[in-house]
Amino acid sequence: MKYFSTDGSAPQVRLRSVNNRTTIQREFGNLLLTGYHRMSAPQEARQQRAPLAVVDFDHVEFYVGNAKQAAYFYRTAFGFNIVAYCGPETGVRDRVSYALQQGAIRLLITGALTADHPIAEHVHRHGDGVYAVAFRTPDATADFQQAVARGAKAWREPVTLRDAHGTVQVAEIAAYGDTIHRFVTRDNYTGPFLPGFEPRSVRAAQTEFLQRIDHVVANVGWNEMETWVQFYEDIFGFFQFRHFDETDISTEYTALRSKVMASPSLAIKLPINEPAKGKKRSQIEEYVDFYGSPGVQHIAIATSDILGAVAQLRANGVEFQSVPPGYYDTVTGRVGDIAEDLSALRDLNILVDRDDQGYLLQIFTKPLQDRPTVFFEIIQRRGSESFGKGNFKALFEAIEQDQAARGTL
Repeated sequence: MKYFSTDGSAPQVRLRSVNNRTTIQREFGNLLLTGYHRMSAPQEARQQRAPLAVVDFDHVEFYVGNAKQAAYFYRTAFGFNIVAYCGPETGVRDRVSYALQQGAIRLLITGALTADHPIAEHVHRHGDGVYAVAFRTPDATADFQQAVARGAKAWREPVTLRDAHGTVQVAEIAAYGDTIHRFVTRDNYTGPFLPGFEPRSVRAAQTEFLQRIDHVVANVGWNEMETWVQFYEDIFGFFQFRHFDETDISTEYTALRSKVMASPSLAIKLPINEPAKGKKRSQIEEYVDFYGSPGVQHIAIATSDILGAVAQLRANGVEFQSVPPGYYDTVTGRVGDIAEDLSALRDLNILVDRDDQGYLLQIFTKPLQDRPTVFFEIIQRRGSESFGKGNFKALFEAIEQDQAARGTL
């Protein structure tokens, strides 16, 4: 299919509609797979664009080595409910997928059933990690067409999936590394996840203490941040919301730079990190080395009660980063009055920071898989729209301690 026209106009995309179960499974299966070549951002500079219609995160898909075990982990450790499933029992012969949900957060956990499957190749290269960051939009086809016309690499053309619960439009474009962005229109769908999935109701013992995705962070290689900043400006029409350089994010040994791209409503926030010069190897370099390419570093999940959420997560066995004990000696002078009891924050190792709009509380898990790559952040915002600049040094010193223990600092 021709995705780029010689005159720069939008490609003509035919929107397909499918409603047969076998066809749905095949079409959605195609949407889950990649052709496995490296993705790159558009090279041609473009003027600031009007934003795409994307309104929020829809779901995040992980490719994993064992989907059943990973789904069990996220259910028992983080309180996600399994709400839908596809696999051999539903007519899918090459993979399994578990759809998990808690509040407005959807995770899709997908694994291959054969060693030569592209999903297995992805896991072999990257380990367990994020394959797709999906956005909800009122018109997936229009957003796809506009993105491709602006220079994005088409990954999967739009398709309409149908079942008894209604219709969903899905389309995909390439992003950094082997990560893709998926456009999803589900306004006319009442099912648990997508057509082709059967409902499942496997509830966590404790749930509903996490509410929504706050932001999704990408790690890229040396001097690649500006390329991807331009990608989100040119393709999505997003704007630069925050900028941190090595004077903001550094320790005695390592440093990094970061820019936060955001949709006009701030519902979608996408920080992009790159390494900066330091005495030793930074956490960004370690991530790219272990993951094998740029990719999603962490997913920040919002809660309305971080004390209760972190207490529950710790009881479930989730491991968190620990900051130096002296961190809390300066919190009151740096942050001022807060509603939470400081001793409770200290007991749980929760960090606090303030900006001109309010304050936030945050904590970061250790990596969620064997490779030191993807982790979660738990965040509660009390007015602040920032990202914890005052906590960067303490956090990165804690991460450096883990790097030193792994022999990778």
